[in-house]
Amino acid sequence: MIILWTDGLIFALIFSILVLGFTLRGKEHLQRPLKTIANNSVGMVSLVVLVFFVLIGLLDSVHFKQQGAGNEIISALDYWATPLREHGEKTYSAPFASHLFSKEMMTQADGSMQWGYPRLQFGGQHLSNDNDKLADIFQKTVVGVFQGVVCFMALMLVYWMFSKNKQDEESLSFTFQPVPCTLFVLITLSCILIHLSGYYHVLGTDKVGEDVFYQAVKSIRTGLIIGTLTTLIMLPMAIVFGILAGFFRGWVDDIIQYFYTTLNSIPSVLLIAASILMVQVYMANHEADFTSVVVRSDTRLLFLCLILGITSWTGLCRLLRAETLKLREMEYVQAAYALGVKQHTILLRHILPNVMHIVLISVVLDFSSLVLAEAVLSYINIGVDPTTFSWGNMINGARLEMAREPIVWWSLTAAFVFMFALVLAANLFADTVQDAFDPRRGT
Repeated sequence: MIILWTDGLIFALIFSILVLGFTLRGKEHLQRPLKTIANNSVGMVSLVVLVFFVLIGLLDSVHFKQQGAGNEIISALDYWATPLREHGEKTYSAPFASHLFSKEMMTQADGSMQWGYPRLQFGGQHLSNDNDKLADIFQKTVVGVFQGVVCFMALMLVYWMFSKNKQDEESLSFTFQPVPCTLFVLITLSCILIHLSGYYHVLGTDKVGEDVFYQAVKSIRTGLIIGTLTTLIMLPMAIVFGILAGFFRGWVDDIIQYFYTTLNSIPSVLLIAASILMVQVYMANHEADFTSVVVRSDTRLLFLCLILGITSWTGLCRLLRAETLKLREMEYVQAAYALGVKQHTILLRHILPNVMHIVLISVVLDFSSLVLAEAVLSYINIGVDPTTFSWGNMINGARLEMAREPIVWWSLTAAFVFMFALVLAANLFADTVQDAFDPRRGT
């Protein structure tokens, strides 16, 4: 098993979240907002979608060396999707196509040359007649639906067996609730796409013949890493500097304000471009340390998260400074001062817990903006490595395809749909979290 830098950080983050959840369980002040989130249908549905994306990202974060040609480093998702990864075509092909998208000169059985659409090497190769394609797609879709229903029923059976209230009649109506219905749709849709992808390129292929569906699924990990690790990097600086500036004021506030104002005055794109260039120069001068393409792309991804975190903490820092300025004048803080409570105790007991709702809301909101930032940066070639699967690289590669006649639309559409689903789910969940944890929004 191979543990890349980003893999280690992701699993460390997951472990920290589990430990934090175990530590905070049963806390009375968290029960109300958590119940509010649990009772919000939109929030829970979006959370199910986010967890679905996270599971795919985690599956793609377990790396190992494949025995064989060159001991290539692949992930568990790569191993599972080996047919999609290896069954490439010559060039473009449309979704569910059985022939290439462009005409070529083909050599016939009798040795003559003919101008036409060559048959794909893998997509639709099981068809003896193209007229049977629609019926075949429908038949395999029905099989996928059946597999999805079986998987969903098995999952619900396990849930019912371990549920504490399995004797409760209300537990029998779970299939009509929004969360189980969303889970059913996700599982069924996944089974349909998995089954169909064994026979067709369900989202077509790109210029070099790679399966677009495989690229879009592989890009999920990149989007999640950009959104989570960047947030993990920016949080400590934003929390510490924001609270200190608002609490102590005076020369401490002046220095911190000068620091983040100066950093804000520098265009972030220039800082990111300079940092990526430095990483490229370092890797070029130390080629022996980056013999694998996977290790090279992972290093660049890690440094991109680092520089995005350094350049994106100032907004949250301003919010925390303003909130701390207000909190330090509240009666309970003044009472703690009068009773002789030490300053670090006031910071930890009274200030920090009362700004955490802002931190939590900002974290969830910033996640979607960081996912979009990766797409924009990769589009202008200062994002992730070109060999890394990401929605930004897919969009960057699709800009020339849109100028073709006829238009090659499926690469851009696939990247947009997957990115839209993740960002929309994150934004809807962020709204739910904001309503639940903001103390100014009801009780």
